[in-house]
Amino acid sequence: MAKEVYEVTIWARGVFQDMEGRHATLLMANAADLGGKFVQAWDDYADLPDRVGVPLRKYVRLSNEEIAMRFVYVNNHPELVVIMDDTIVKGLNVLRGMPQGGSIVVNTKRSADEILAFIPNKELLANIVCVDASGIASDAAIDFMGSEGGVEVAAVGAGISAPLVGAAAKVCDMFTVENVVKVAANKDGVQKGYDAAEVKSL
Repeated sequence: MAKEVYEVTIWARGVFQDMEGRHATLLMANAADLGGKFVQAWDDYADLPDRVGVPLRKYVRLSNEEIAMRFVYVNNHPELVVIMDDTIVKGLNVLRGMPQGGSIVVNTKRSADEILAFIPNKELLANIVCVDASGIASDAAIDFMGSEGGVEVAAVGAGISAPLVGAAAKVCDMFTVENVVKVAANKDGVQKGYDAAEVKSL
């Protein structure tokens, strides 16, 4: 097992964001792989088949050494949490298992303080990153074909996953924004997400 495995949990809405959630995991994993890291990326099997609007999770693991956690299907201690729809923070413990000093990235038009008001265990966080990924990518990027039973035809990172992962690069040192740009279809969206992201240290 790797001595240090960096865990990422991504929260998305079923069907509407299933594909984009998966693309976010792939962008992180592919960018980290490009940087020489060991990677894993997968869906939470307990959340499948996904239902319209229901919160679901995707996972990424990144490490400087080989990862031997192949049969552990849940990230129990995420250091980074990505929220694709800001309403998910209401009533859900999105930071479950996070060790002290983690980070959260939220797709939102709201301020960091507004989001933090809905997170009861916010003392775990070192940083919160807010970015209007939907505004950067626009609704035209939504594609439902990546959901259960569909055929995925969209290029990886064409929608909101691009600016969200670009924003995540501001608080995650396991991949660089330059490598995310290289592996994403929406390269401009990655850079815009990185540039527009507002980081609040706690």
